[in-house]
Amino acid sequence: MDDLAEKLTNLQQIVNLLRRRLDVPAKALKVAQLEEVAAAPGFWDDTAVAQAKMRELTKLRDQVTVWEALSRRLNDAIELVELGDEELLGDLSREVDVLETQVAELEFETLFSGQYDDEDCILAIHAGAGGTEAQDWAQMLERMFMRWADSHKLVVDIVDESSGDEAGLKSVMMAVKGSYAYGRLQSERGVHRLVRISPYDSSSRRHTSFAKVEVWPDVAEDIEIEIDEKDLRIDRFKASGAGGQHVQKNETAVRITHLPTGIVVSCQNQRSLTQNREVAMKILKAQLFDLEQRKQEAEMAALKGEDVDAGWGSQIRSYVLHPYKMVKDHRTNFEVGNAQAVLDGRLDEFMEAYLKQKVGQTEEPTL
Repeated sequence: MDDLAEKLTNLQQIVNLLRRRLDVPAKALKVAQLEEVAAAPGFWDDTAVAQAKMRELTKLRDQVTVWEALSRRLNDAIELVELGDEELLGDLSREVDVLETQVAELEFETLFSGQYDDEDCILAIHAGAGGTEAQDWAQMLERMFMRWADSHKLVVDIVDESSGDEAGLKSVMMAVKGSYAYGRLQSERGVHRLVRISPYDSSSRRHTSFAKVEVWPDVAEDIEIEIDEKDLRIDRFKASGAGGQHVQKNETAVRITHLPTGIVVSCQNQRSLTQNREVAMKILKAQLFDLEQRKQEAEMAALKGEDVDAGWGSQIRSYVLHPYKMVKDHRTNFEVGNAQAVLDGRLDEFMEAYLKQKVGQTEEPTL
């Protein structure tokens, strides 16, 4: 029992520290204020404002509920340990294991210190120079991110996809929805470099391929950006599946070019022209917001990172499959030898190393 009591005391100290860091009491007060506003007559007169308030309320309420429930669970476990009933030892041991896991997960989430870290996000992958090699690498990255998202129960919707000439992908854009989607995936923006024996080279020579990953928060629903229709060129085309399969008879796909900035957004995976246009405009709005923020505030460059060429010398991470196996992040120097596990979606260690470096984390009580 003494060992369990010590573990629970340590957990309680960590939770109290994290609650102060996140200012949970202030969030609870904000929840109460928003609930009062939502209950007032006329709240839904302005639907757009009401929906924004309800999204904020839901997000804050979920955060507060998690921490309040954890605190109650810890207090209950401490009270049971203090009873000293040996018959409860097995159940309490299992409860402490569960609490340790939950606290570790929440401790990781406190690294998300950015304004938009808890938002959904848009992730795009672009094959770099290298033809089929690079396009195959882009598809490998798509698979890696899809597997990672699935392991975290995040929802991924393919917004637009351009197939490679012979294999792989020229580019793909996906919407990722779920808890701290942007906060987690912001670590992946930049150029990813692959070194391997090419499956497309009859001489089995070693090749180096590059692909660029872009990530930005999906905040289009919460911001106001006026887009002049005169600044847009809207092209319609027939949507198609991978490799040019299943070409639709009607022109339901949309490509929108924002003339002043040169930003181009395509969407072809929705059922109708109207739906594709709505999604494309939403993404354009998010990209324009990101662009404006980077202009106005230098520190907001972290939202998307520098726009770099997908070529030599600019990679953030290298994936080496030959002559040895290793994945190394060049920003944090974190590396692992199990390259296949990383390609299968094991990215959390890289994300945590990046976030710790980003926030300049000092030593804190840990498990």
